[in-house]
Amino acid sequence: MARKDNPITNDAASSSSGGSYVKLGEKRSFDSDGNNFATSSYKKPKLSETTDRTKWRLLSERGRHVWQYLEDDEDAEEWPQSYAEKWYLGLPRPLPDLPKAKTPLDSVKNGLDFVEHLQLPEGHWGCEYGGPMFLLPGLVVTWVVTNTAIPDHVATEIKNYLFARAHPEDGGWGLHIEGESTVFGTAMNYTALRLVGVDAEHPVMIKARGTLHKMGGATNGPHWAKFWLSVLGVCQWDIVSPVPPEFWLLPDWVPFAPWRWWIHMRMVFLPMGYIWSKRWSFEPIPVVLELRKELFVQDYASINWDKCRNTIYAKDNYHKKTWLLKTANWFLVNIYPYFRTKSLVQKAEDYAFKQIQMEDKNTLFANLGPVNGPMNLLACYIAEGPKAYSVQRHRERMADFTWMNAEGMLMNGTNGVQCWDTAFMIQSVMDAGLAEDERWRPMLTKALEFLDDQQIRENVDDQDVCYRQTRKGGWPFSTQDQGYPVSDCISEALKAVLLLQRTPGYPQLLDDQRIFDAIDTLLTYQNATGGCASYEPTRGSKKLEMLNAAEVFGNIMIEYDYPECTTAAVTAVSLFMKYYPDYRAADIKKFKTRAVEWLKTAQYPDGSWYGSWGICFTYATMFAMESLSSIGEKYGNSIHARKGCEFLISKQMEDGGWSESYRSCERHVYTEHPTGSQVVMTAWAIIALIEADYPHRAPIERGLKLIMSRQQPNGEWLQEAIEGVFNKSCMISYPNYKFIFPLKALGMYAKKYGDEVLV
Repeated sequence: MARKDNPITNDAASSSSGGSYVKLGEKRSFDSDGNNFATSSYKKPKLSETTDRTKWRLLSERGRHVWQYLEDDEDAEEWPQSYAEKWYLGLPRPLPDLPKAKTPLDSVKNGLDFVEHLQLPEGHWGCEYGGPMFLLPGLVVTWVVTNTAIPDHVATEIKNYLFARAHPEDGGWGLHIEGESTVFGTAMNYTALRLVGVDAEHPVMIKARGTLHKMGGATNGPHWAKFWLSVLGVCQWDIVSPVPPEFWLLPDWVPFAPWRWWIHMRMVFLPMGYIWSKRWSFEPIPVVLELRKELFVQDYASINWDKCRNTIYAKDNYHKKTWLLKTANWFLVNIYPYFRTKSLVQKAEDYAFKQIQMEDKNTLFANLGPVNGPMNLLACYIAEGPKAYSVQRHRERMADFTWMNAEGMLMNGTNGVQCWDTAFMIQSVMDAGLAEDERWRPMLTKALEFLDDQQIRENVDDQDVCYRQTRKGGWPFSTQDQGYPVSDCISEALKAVLLLQRTPGYPQLLDDQRIFDAIDTLLTYQNATGGCASYEPTRGSKKLEMLNAAEVFGNIMIEYDYPECTTAAVTAVSLFMKYYPDYRAADIKKFKTRAVEWLKTAQYPDGSWYGSWGICFTYATMFAMESLSSIGEKYGNSIHARKGCEFLISKQMEDGGWSESYRSCERHVYTEHPTGSQVVMTAWAIIALIEADYPHRAPIERGLKLIMSRQQPNGEWLQEAIEGVFNKSCMISYPNYKFIFPLKALGMYAKKYGDEVLV
């Protein structure tokens, strides 16, 4: 049976007929012949209108998610589709109507009844983590240029997803699913569709091409678009701003040395620099030659690639190149080549590739994310050849980033949200006071077992050489394999573990030393300001943003202080001290004091806080109010808490809800969502008000009534607007938030005020 096979396989090793797959983690001989990594020319996939959605299955092994397509009827019958899989795919999934909720706890129990059906066997909750529209094209380009066969069913569902996400008016694609069309989104997704086999004269393609040409064509794309199109051989490398790997040879004391950059920036520019230095391009196969005619508004032979290096469409240009970056690029293009000796280049490329290998080793080839993952695959393909073990492992791991939903196949923003969502789900039940209810104990016990399994138990090898943050005892956003702890992920998982393990009837899976390891690592995330960063403490100056070459993003060069991360850490150490008052007590007291002091300085004059990971002021204000509450600062005794409450109350809609658009993130000004109140934002605001002991219950109850009114008869809430953000300009989906935070808000109200009838 095919249940443990990888749907995205190596060269010609798979076909839509289904039989020959590479099993997850299986090592094969590199010298064998046949289908094992045989180099093959590009073969256009055979597209269908759709696949049989009843034959898709999600394989989950220790949190690793890989979608399988079972073309054999016997296999499909032997491996029945779960309720969760049907929900992900938008298939009919009848559940009986539940008694209509009249009180907050009625609503919580109905909601838990539904989310219990979504819990995966290992104890966590999975979901798509989509939203960005620039990820999937990079993967498709990488598959093509590394001669990695794209199965027909995968190509078909990529086509379906991109068709579904084309802008309803102009037919283009934006940076993310709610964004306006851009050259980046349109050029790259158009290219992906052509590579998976869509004809240039398909109506969707004609419309998209017209929009792209109105924006000036692919020469007006940002740096990352020009990079990928040069890899494919559609653009020439002279259009790409220089990314010399020699940066990695700089001494650590240099203010702009790569180790000072934000982890996502340096892990992307590491393989990007290696590939740029090789000036490696794919062979000009027919579809590449056709794209050279389709993506540009001028004749291909007439394009002056060098002069197009800095051209960019206005809507792509969120962070304009500074005079300093333009000057540096001019120097690197016009002067530096005279001093760039072959020996220096070789030394830089070798060292960069060594860093790539360490990243692969430390993440078991899962890599940090879906941008550097495909780039690392290509770098290994270039350096070690198509039959290398590294290439095999990368090919297998690419499936970790893909996800099937009702629209088709997308690419997630990481390899999942497993630890993050599971920790929050546990807390939502705890906040409702239902953890001791026998009804929910099996669900919560499995969730605790998952967090136990996913705690990172050791630091990486050569931690200082590869500039990695201490991680022993931490939790990642997704899985232990990925292996990158984040301050708020450590904090939320630690809170979930502490709360559940101290509740009667639950096993004590993590001993004291493992709890201490988590605290020791968490305390390393505080910056000199007192605030907490995400992946590691800030290492460089804000002036490095002057060298931001990724025009579509803001605040991408270094780590920053975040209200969300700071609050998560403050509330985690506060809870820890309740159970372990003597462990590093002085350090923790100092940590909390400095963190809350910073948090107060980050408050905007209107009483809000700016959110960097959720939309936007509502999200961060919720977290900040939790911090203040944890040290006893409430509406009645704290000007900061009072101003936060007043800000939120001023934004409440007539229907009792809250509505915030992603535009707030871009503009740094609170902006209502055009579709009206959102369940998730409403829950965030209510949580903040309850944490602050806001004295007037009427606004809170109005918000809860809205949440309860939108709950479906089966207990679920439907998807509304997008919830998350990164780097100011790109939005990302958190589908489980529509369960987690309404449950939390309803439960907190019932616990604080009593389970009163509201509807």
